Amino acid sequence: MGFLFRVLVNALAIWLATEIVPGIGVRDTSTVVVAALVLGLLNAVVRPVLLVLTLPLTLVTLGLFLFVLNAFCLWLTSAVVPGFHVRGFWAAFWGALIVSVLSWAVNGFVSDRGRVVMIKRWRPASGRWHLP
Repeated sequence: MGFLFRVLVNALAIWLATEIVPGIGVRDTSTVVVAALVLGLLNAVVRPVLLVLTLPLTLVTLGLFLFVLNAFCLWLTSAVVPGFHVRGFWAAFWGALIVSVLSWAVNGFVSDRGRVVMIKRWRPASGRWHLP
């Protein structure tokens, strides 16, 4: 359930990137979903390898090179998925930034099982948990 939710969030983020960033386009809705699946697979398989290979460069740039890796993964997704295209580095960069921020914001509130997570605080005076 959590995996499907994350794919839908990525699909929404990719669609939003196509609406905002010039140079990113998609043929139809099914292409957006396929692109979200492929991007998820690339982030799970290829990105960790790239992180290890570029670790010295990432350390020297204080982590800023991770934005370039995200842009590369988005561009690689466009190379694999027909009907989804990213033209140029800056389109990939800004699109990956939008996808990353939106995915991070939404996935921060969702557990691995797809349930919304609510933060509760302990009130010592009442001896109970409450929502902030």
